[in-house]
Amino acid sequence: MKAQTSCKHVEIIGDEKTPYSDGVFDLEIQVPERYPMEPPKVQFLTPIYHPNIDSVGRICLDLLKMPPSGNWKPSLSIGTLLTSIKLLMSQPNPDDPLMADISTEFLTNRVVFEQKAREHTHKHAVQKTTAVTSPKQVKDQSDSNDSDQSESSSDESDQSGSSSDESHSPADQLAIQEGIPVSQAGKRLSVEDLNAQPHAKKHKAHQQ
Repeated sequence: MKAQTSCKHVEIIGDEKTPYSDGVFDLEIQVPERYPMEPPKVQFLTPIYHPNIDSVGRICLDLLKMPPSGNWKPSLSIGTLLTSIKLLMSQPNPDDPLMADISTEFLTNRVVFEQKAREHTHKHAVQKTTAVTSPKQVKDQSDSNDSDQSESSSDESDQSGSSSDESHSPADQLAIQEGIPVSQAGKRLSVEDLNAQPHAKKHKAHQQ
């Protein structure tokens, strides 16, 4: 019988003062049926230029491996794991690389490495931040647009001698307001979201 796994998608935002600053990186987490006795499988979906993360998003991190080759423990939560991955992004480990050429570059020419990593981030990750609009921002924009349209309608009414009611009926105004999609469907979890979930309680109960 095939083991069942659950899949999660999360986001990690690159730390400031690193080549990954302002980048939004999507990751996929596959949680095995025997979790937390087995570690989850984590993979970057967003390309990243890093010594310990290869071109298909696999991560070289000891916490993702079972002993004796790794340091996974059932007491670890997914939030803790993601925090470790974020730390690895800021502090690469060139002694245990997946990308040997990037690791050599990191050790011998840090300036070039950081420039390439920054360009890679800007190309693949930073552009995603411009597409993220909160519901509040959408509502504020909608209110602003409605106000501008109302003033424009009033000006046109004064110039043409027609009333604002003729140019924009109450039904039209309602359609304008309701035509702005305010939806959080498809929102991904962040490291902070996962850390706020009661994983620690679950693992503590498991250990007892």
